[in-house]
Amino acid sequence: MINISALLDEIKASPYREIVISTPHTGKVTFSDIKQGDKVVGPQGQWKEKPGTLIATLERERNPKAISAHEKGEISLLHSELEGTFVEAGTPLAVVRHMLTRAEVERILLQKALHLFVAPERAKYYFTPEVDKKIRAADSQSVAVREGMELLIMSRMKREVPLSYSGPAGVIYAVYFTYNENIDAGAPLIGVCPQDQLPAIQEVIMRVQTEWTEKD
Repeated sequence: MINISALLDEIKASPYREIVISTPHTGKVTFSDIKQGDKVVGPQGQWKEKPGTLIATLERERNPKAISAHEKGEISLLHSELEGTFVEAGTPLAVVRHMLTRAEVERILLQKALHLFVAPERAKYYFTPEVDKKIRAADSQSVAVREGMELLIMSRMKREVPLSYSGPAGVIYAVYFTYNENIDAGAPLIGVCPQDQLPAIQEVIMRVQTEWTEKD
C-alpha cells in the first residue's frame, strides 16, 4: 500500500492543477478582455448549460467559435502574443490554475490508494441486480468482492455481457461510473479497498475533510 499520508502532504505543497486551454481547430485568434491574474469560472447551471468565462474567439471562414474556461481558477499564463494571428489546432492560448477542492483531493488519494477495476471497453456499465440491491439498501462498502465474482453488466450496441471482478479481495470503497453513461475503455469503474487497509484510508480521508481549506 502506498503512503497516502505522504501523498496528501505532497498535494498540500502544490494544491492546484494547471489546465491548458488550446484551440480545437485552425483559425484567427481574438482574445477577450482578459489578462493574466484574472479569475475565471467554468460552465455554470444545473446542466452546465452556461459556458465558462470567455477566453478567446477563434474564427475560421467567418465562423467564430467561443473558447471558454473549463474550470474555476486564475489565468496563470496568457499567450497574448497570438492576438490576431492564424494558429493551428492544438495551439495553447492560456493556462488556468485551478485550486483543488476537498472532493478532488479525496478522489486523487483514493485513485492512488485503491485497487481500480477499469472498463475493458467503451460501454455502459451496471451492477448485477444482486449487487445493486445491496448498494441501494446500504452503500457500496457493504459489498465485498473477490476474484472471479460476477459483479457488473457491460452493455454495448444492444449486447449485454456479464463482467467478473479481477483483483484483490475487499470492499467497494468508491464507484466511478453512473448508469446510462458511456464509460471509456481504461476508465475506473470501482475502487476496491482490502478490509485490513480500511482504517488507514478512512483516517486520511478524515484528515482531508478536517484540514483541507478550499481556496478560490
